[in-house]
Amino acid sequence: MLRRAFFCLFAICALFASAAAKASPALVFEPYNGTVFYAEDPDTLWFPASLTKMMTAYVAFHALRNGEVKPDTPAIVTKNALAQPPTKLGLPVGSSIPLETAIRVIIVKSANDVAVMVAETVGGTEEAFIERMNEAAKRLGMTSTQFANPHGLPNEQQYTTARDLGRLARALIIEFPEYADIFSMTSVSVANRQLRTHNGLLRTFNGADGMKTGFICHSGFNIVVSATRDGRKLVAVVLGEKSTRIRNAHAAQLLENGFKRYFWKSLFGTSLNGLPLPADRDDRPVHLGKIICGPNYGSVSPGLRPENPMTRLAELPTPLPPLD
Repeated sequence: MLRRAFFCLFAICALFASAAAKASPALVFEPYNGTVFYAEDPDTLWFPASLTKMMTAYVAFHALRNGEVKPDTPAIVTKNALAQPPTKLGLPVGSSIPLETAIRVIIVKSANDVAVMVAETVGGTEEAFIERMNEAAKRLGMTSTQFANPHGLPNEQQYTTARDLGRLARALIIEFPEYADIFSMTSVSVANRQLRTHNGLLRTFNGADGMKTGFICHSGFNIVVSATRDGRKLVAVVLGEKSTRIRNAHAAQLLENGFKRYFWKSLFGTSLNGLPLPADRDDRPVHLGKIICGPNYGSVSPGLRPENPMTRLAELPTPLPPLD
């Protein structure tokens, strides 16, 4: 009887361990050669949330390099931009800020209205910019990624994976080193306001120098974070954690272990492209809304979009985490 109870307990623990693993894809890799030090569920489809803005910045950087726009090109506040839910800058319609400042704001403050401003400035229309995002994803080999907006607010047609986010982070680091300071900034000044980053690891983790955080109820708490020590650089991707604290602790642990085992992992690790593909996977991104934001999440009145977490704030936990 005791033996049977032990095996039952073991099976239950294994079940919960499996569920926990699927709830938090993770990846650690060296960006310059793409060597992977650790990977867990790297191909599970996930809502990127504001990690989307890494691609928004990537497309904007290409436009700047190609001379389509300039750093001081005005990014104008349109009605479409101002209509986006928080986090937002909230400048009045018709006002503007320089494009390079706008890019800094979307990375540091993760302002959704400013992401649309960047998209409309670079692409002419938000829709045309989204086409560029998907073209860039295809070019980078992000085979499990699709974009439907430039900010990361919930959309069933917008998803990615930890592996694909690693490919994007690597491209940003290698192709655009001149913009590395944007991802390491802890604050930015705009419109007489000082905006602070959501990426607490930039202040607390030794060597942290980028990149971006993201949260919506659907996705949980996501992060792509880079760090450099003794000339060695690593990037960690963590998706779907239940709080900022857990997300940051998980990412910090992965980076610490990576630096401690850097020599051996760099010799024997596989590459981002060399990671084995799963035999099967769900064809829809994981939904964590009820786990992250409470059992009533998504219970909206007729006519309201259930994928918009701002439609019924009263039904979500208090305080509601910012949509960063």
